[in-house]
Amino acid sequence: MATFGTLSDRLTETLRNLRKKGQLTAADVDGTVREIRRALLDADVALPVVKEFTAAVRERALGDEANRALNPAQQVVQIVNDELIGILGGQQRRLQFAKNPPTVIMLAGLQGSGKTTFAGKLAKMLEKDGHTPLLVACDLQRPNAVNQLQVVAERAGAAIYAPEPGNGVGDPVKVARDGVAHATRQQHDIVIIDTAGRLGVDAELMKQAADIRKATQPDEVLFVIDAMIGQDAVNTAKAFQDGVDFTGVVLSKLDGDARGGAALSVASVTGRPIIFASTGEGLDDVEPFHPDRMASRILDLGDILTLIEQAQNAFDEAEAMKVAEKLATETFTLEDFLEQMQQMKKMGSMKKMLGMLPGMGNMKQQLEDFDEREIDRTEAIIRSMTLAERRNPKILNGSRRLRIARGSGMTVTDVNQLVQRFEQAAKMMKTVARGGVPNIPGMGPVGGKPGASSKRGKQQKAKGSRSGNPAKRAAENAGIAASSAPTGSGFGLGGQKMPSEADLAELQKMLGRG
Repeated sequence: MATFGTLSDRLTETLRNLRKKGQLTAADVDGTVREIRRALLDADVALPVVKEFTAAVRERALGDEANRALNPAQQVVQIVNDELIGILGGQQRRLQFAKNPPTVIMLAGLQGSGKTTFAGKLAKMLEKDGHTPLLVACDLQRPNAVNQLQVVAERAGAAIYAPEPGNGVGDPVKVARDGVAHATRQQHDIVIIDTAGRLGVDAELMKQAADIRKATQPDEVLFVIDAMIGQDAVNTAKAFQDGVDFTGVVLSKLDGDARGGAALSVASVTGRPIIFASTGEGLDDVEPFHPDRMASRILDLGDILTLIEQAQNAFDEAEAMKVAEKLATETFTLEDFLEQMQQMKKMGSMKKMLGMLPGMGNMKQQLEDFDEREIDRTEAIIRSMTLAERRNPKILNGSRRLRIARGSGMTVTDVNQLVQRFEQAAKMMKTVARGGVPNIPGMGPVGGKPGASSKRGKQQKAKGSRSGNPAKRAAENAGIAASSAPTGSGFGLGGQKMPSEADLAELQKMLGRG
């Protein structure tokens, strides 16, 4: 996430330097802890949290836990990861629903923190899970706040209760109470109350929020806080905790470029869990907060689980089976390729998805240079083809390619490159679908078959001594063969004979796969 970019870079660089050391001394640990402390303070993490975090890391790193490990440096990385998870809240906490509906969820926070937008995001998320949420407009102070919630509710496809026009008119406590009663009559199982905020914490704001809580008895009170607020996050969170006593935290604007210290401070200081993280302006840009996954992202260890969940939500299982069958039977066409691209677009930004892969912090420039519109250009080229051309790209002659290029606003070179990439990708996927080893362009076979050799290897093998003396030629050829023999492998089995095809067939029989 962009918010943790600088912190992630600093921590990753510090721990990378630590990995180069085979054995750790107290000086190495102190130096690492010092760099971690600076990185956290620069990220606007609250000082008490920084002290507690670094003290815990130092104590564990100097203890037997790290000294007994086969790789002490790697163990320190694990310790930092564990402690990060701890200050982010430890275990994931889900929304708690009432035994007897409706479940009342009250949103509180400063003005501009993103409460109204999050109300729509939460409603849309809950609708996907089969709930029937009702949005209640209790922000009657901010100009056009009620109108904004009505627009958000319409976009989210959620019902709204807004009897008052707002703009300083109406009693928010009465609207909240009546909204819960309306939800009960209309059989809505969830009520989301959007309350008023202020530019700063004041007594009037706290009293109004406390009165709404007393009148509605909410099952959850979610404190929405701007991740870009900086050091003031702790003071604001404490004030709302004393005045309203919230049950969970929502981090908004995590897609910003601020330092992100609020996320690492609020949960630890208030003792309340972070339940949701808002990662963009779209109504789908919200996700449950997982402390372990967030810690992995900060340390550039990736977030594969979230990536898998997004793929499962975007891709239809039946369609995926059809595509796999087409790949195996060589009937995968550009039409199928277009459908797969459209499903990938449902997952969201390609940059975000690629950023969830481990080690992508080292490829930030490549990620920044990645053009999201490339997918749209590819889609335009395929849509400019006839149905016959999509199903059989082999009929694409020069005149057809020129027509497609003009129709899509691209060049013939772009069309040629797309067809070439599609043929290479289809060939690779067909090989994988059949259980074979794909031949990646420019890299050759990935973990090729035993005994297989590349053209380059054949050329080298063909080269030998050209001496006219037969005895000398034989000796020199023997020396070349000895120098090119394998000297070792990742498993220390160098010089041993590779298993034959018969050996592999026998092994498959033993495993019951023959």
